[in-house]
Amino acid sequence: MEQRFAVSPVETRNMGTQELRNHFLLQGLMKKNEITMVYTHYDRMIVGGVVPTSKKISLPNDPELRASFFLERREMGIINIGGDGVITADGKDYPLKKLSCLYLGKGTKNVFFRSVKSAKPAHFYLLSVPAHHSYPCQLMTKEKAVPVSMGADETSNKRTIYKYIHQQGITSCQLVMGLTILQPGSVWNSFPPHTHSRRTEAYFYFDLQENHRVFHFLGEPHETRHVVMSNMEAVLSPPWCTHYGCGTANYGFIWGMGGENLTYDDMDPTPLASIQ
Repeated sequence: MEQRFAVSPVETRNMGTQELRNHFLLQGLMKKNEITMVYTHYDRMIVGGVVPTSKKISLPNDPELRASFFLERREMGIINIGGDGVITADGKDYPLKKLSCLYLGKGTKNVFFRSVKSAKPAHFYLLSVPAHHSYPCQLMTKEKAVPVSMGADETSNKRTIYKYIHQQGITSCQLVMGLTILQPGSVWNSFPPHTHSRRTEAYFYFDLQENHRVFHFLGEPHETRHVVMSNMEAVLSPPWCTHYGCGTANYGFIWGMGGENLTYDDMDPTPLASIQ
């Protein structure tokens, strides 16, 4: 499991393109017949992916956790962006079609991932944070998540937000997770811009056409930087960091947060005119 150490706005201010990518961009999360994870030192968040094709893949207990099993002191959210898949947690099967979400609570010991069809494998995106209490494992499909429409055609940011793990949805300790789908012709996400110093966030971009890119903006609102991203790549957003993006075509992205506050709309808006 790769580790990413935290950096402050002071270091980020002087980073070049490759340094920014080394610190914030997470590539290669979706590899066939592998599970890939990155341990970040922002709120101890772990970001990962698993693509089972010809075999069932188990959730490993990495030595870095110093735990008896992966979820001994953690919780996890999983969203499938690929073909039909099944996750087995402590002997119970949870079927996940595309854009379904599964929450695994603290204390879940044995977790296995598999695809229904190897020719069209599931692509499971994983997000895990520390937990102090055990909540039940729960599956939610996209159809069960209440959609929220935002943006407009005139501002090129018409989008639908699906909230899965939050205070009015699946209960968790400190994990908040969902996804956003941009409509054709819309390319801007997460406007108005904001920060939230009480929690870390990660974005995972998906359903972006092969020859298209997303320009993801990070850094302090008055001193922004950008990272150019391809399909199925993730980016870290530290608590002090703004996070929004613009694509060369429409796309979807999974957002996930962990930290001190579970409230979805706990954020500090940044007036658009103040961004530099």
